[in-house]
Amino acid sequence: MFFDRIHAGELLAAELKKYKNDPGVVLAVPRGGVPIAYMVAKKLDWPLDLLLTKKIGHPLNGEYAIGSVSLTDRLITPHEGVSQTYIDRETEKIRLRLREMYKKFMGDKEPVSIKNKTVIVIDDGMATGNTLMSTINMLRQGGPDKIIVAVPVASSSAYQKISNVVDEIICLLVPEYFAGVGAFYENFEQVTDDEVLYYLDKMKALKKIS
Repeated sequence: MFFDRIHAGELLAAELKKYKNDPGVVLAVPRGGVPIAYMVAKKLDWPLDLLLTKKIGHPLNGEYAIGSVSLTDRLITPHEGVSQTYIDRETEKIRLRLREMYKKFMGDKEPVSIKNKTVIVIDDGMATGNTLMSTINMLRQGGPDKIIVAVPVASSSAYQKISNVVDEIICLLVPEYFAGVGAFYENFEQVTDDEVLYYLDKMKALKKIS
């Protein structure tokens, strides 16, 4: 059990300190992953960036993902009856929303390059791992040296699924009975946009001091 995301971040940072001398970047899944990622990036003295991705839904069922889109890449699983025109149109719509979100949180800062770097992806927990799975496959296109997923808690099925596609997965709790991510935090209040900006600003201040 974790008190809150900061407590979980402190514990994860201790497990990740072995990577401190690697050239690397911490990617936070907003919004819940940001406080945890802040603690890790601070401990490793690595840059902190946001991992912004969104699924492309099937035209007949928006909840069914046929691919994922980031600011720079996309990964699509071909489906019969889904046209390239639809995919391109949805990609542009999604990227517009992602760019707006990135600008809100990061301003005019360019996303950190992951090429030849150790990338640590952080969220506050994994229930199914499905979204993260497609995101990781897309990250591979950026040419990282290693991809590490670090989460405080995960279901056993998500842990197995993600461990098959990354170089290492670090998870503090893989409970036999998984009742949802929030069940393993005493304080699991939703992270607000203002809190995201607070931690990103603290990270910028640390970089200026160093």
